[in-house]
Amino acid sequence: MAGYASVYAAWKSDPEAFWMDAARRIDWDTEPSKALFDARAPSFAWFADAKVNSCFNAVDRHVAQGRGDQLAIVHDSPITHSTRGITYAELRERVASLAGALRAKGVRKGDRVIIYMPMVPEALEAMLACARLGAIHSVVFGGFAAHELAVRIDDAKPKAIIAASCGLEPGRIVHYKPLLDAALASASHQVDFCVILQREQEVAQLVEGRDVGWHAFQYGVEPADCVPVEGDHPAYILYTSGTTGQPKGVVRDTAGHMVALQWTMKSIYNIDAGDVFWAASDVGWVVGHSYICYGPLLAGATTIVFEGKPVGTPDAGTFWRVIEEHGVKALFTAPTALRAIKREDPHGERVRDYDLARFEALFLAGERADPDTVTWAQQHLGVPVIDHWWQTETGWAIAANPLGIEQLPVKIGSPSVMMPGYEVHVLDEAGERCDPGTLGSIAIKLPLPPGTLPTLWNADERFRRAYLERFPGYYETGDAGYIDDDGYLFIMARTDDVINVAGHRLSTGAMEEVLASHPDVAECAVLGVADALRGQVPLGLLCLNKTSQRPHDEIIKECVALVRDRIGPVAAFKRAGVVERLPKTRSGKILRGTIAKIADGTPFKMPATIDDPAILDDIATVLRALGYAGDKR
Repeated sequence: MAGYASVYAAWKSDPEAFWMDAARRIDWDTEPSKALFDARAPSFAWFADAKVNSCFNAVDRHVAQGRGDQLAIVHDSPITHSTRGITYAELRERVASLAGALRAKGVRKGDRVIIYMPMVPEALEAMLACARLGAIHSVVFGGFAAHELAVRIDDAKPKAIIAASCGLEPGRIVHYKPLLDAALASASHQVDFCVILQREQEVAQLVEGRDVGWHAFQYGVEPADCVPVEGDHPAYILYTSGTTGQPKGVVRDTAGHMVALQWTMKSIYNIDAGDVFWAASDVGWVVGHSYICYGPLLAGATTIVFEGKPVGTPDAGTFWRVIEEHGVKALFTAPTALRAIKREDPHGERVRDYDLARFEALFLAGERADPDTVTWAQQHLGVPVIDHWWQTETGWAIAANPLGIEQLPVKIGSPSVMMPGYEVHVLDEAGERCDPGTLGSIAIKLPLPPGTLPTLWNADERFRRAYLERFPGYYETGDAGYIDDDGYLFIMARTDDVINVAGHRLSTGAMEEVLASHPDVAECAVLGVADALRGQVPLGLLCLNKTSQRPHDEIIKECVALVRDRIGPVAAFKRAGVVERLPKTRSGKILRGTIAKIADGTPFKMPATIDDPAILDDIATVLRALGYAGDKR
């Protein structure tokens, strides 16, 4: 097999031929005449004149190829103490039945359907049933607040909503149906009907004339066949938070999405048909779309749907149990999950309780993978630990270590090298390219590759303003970092998290790396807070290992000395506090901007995606003790 350098060079020298070759791994109803359609640049389309169906490629073709008895989905729920498997043949029947029921109620190609589900196989079935009909699904994270759900209902204007009666968290039931009812009560747009999956943990009250039960809804219906759609037909809308408070509806086109994901499953993750792949995420996030649902199924792999947490269901060994029991070849998770495990089990003792012989690689994404966490995983798991970087908008990795092409040397702290389709440049404030090793804004030369967003839902102008305006000819990622002399990319922070200390642009990520190297620190965040003299100064918040018994003042003093030693006095790092937990989104990203606003005493809106709002009260208390405003206004 050709190595990475020759594969990337082949793309760069002839992108059209490269993507047309990748497209041969998809089963087309009408093959594309070409890959890139650029008549409306800077808006681009891929494989636009083809006809194709995502559900057929993800499900039906594997049955037709004689692999109907292979497991397609394994649902593992340590919360309900249950495991069940669904074969490709069973999945085809279940999806065709649900699609037939949706069709009988009037759902057609181009209609939108919102899916509001927990981590159960039926969530994937709902996505695939929409794809089968050419309907456009929009998955909203299960348990999302009623107001946020209402905003998405009004933006997408769905014909129907598919939901569950409840979701399950350790020790509690999350009541979905009252949230759904409240959202519909406040939304301007009204749906034709709601389909409710009743879970045994909670049976919800149905609204007569609007709500139908999952099983009764499908009783006696004619199963639906796959409906071919145009290559540039939207497969889904996925809302991501916007700076204005109005969420951005990222659109994913059907054909480019499939071609890109099919290519990544082998080239990046080294996953073939029959392998077991586990993305420990949620269907509500882009990882859930790309690598719980579509990617593994397009590849003919078995995908794990996990309803649990890295710790507490029941302990820090649950990930390793899942890997052993289901023969997982590769795990994809967020660094925050590993940090939670490391905090509970700093010496990796639980890892040794399980047989991980079939486990070959750990992939990390979603936030910066700090070197201490990567080193811990390498040491205790004994497999390649592959950091890679991508965004909701791109749908797949911009930079990675392509295990299925060639395992490149790992540089801890870097998501490695650019993937075919992505020409990444680091730009200064004037839009000029930075020298190697110089921190700047990371931008991607247009056109973006297949599988990335062509626009935002019903918001072309907002798409251009948000991503294309600042650096003409480029897509602005919103991330800051640098490229080294070997072409390895280093993502140091969101652009907003690069702080200006007395005229020096400093990366908060670099400081976090130093703090995380302290043996007592399990997790940390550094943010810039207002300072009358220097403009901004860094403030550190530290979560300590559960086993740490030392006085907090001693640890803080050592951490301040570490930053001064490794980054220098220019960082002006002098203050830090110890907190029990850091406020995060449900996908694991630390809410640094919100913490900074609390410290500065500036007004802020409670983030809709926060996993536990009560944490902010604890943060405010610590910040007040450090002399900051600590005022939630």
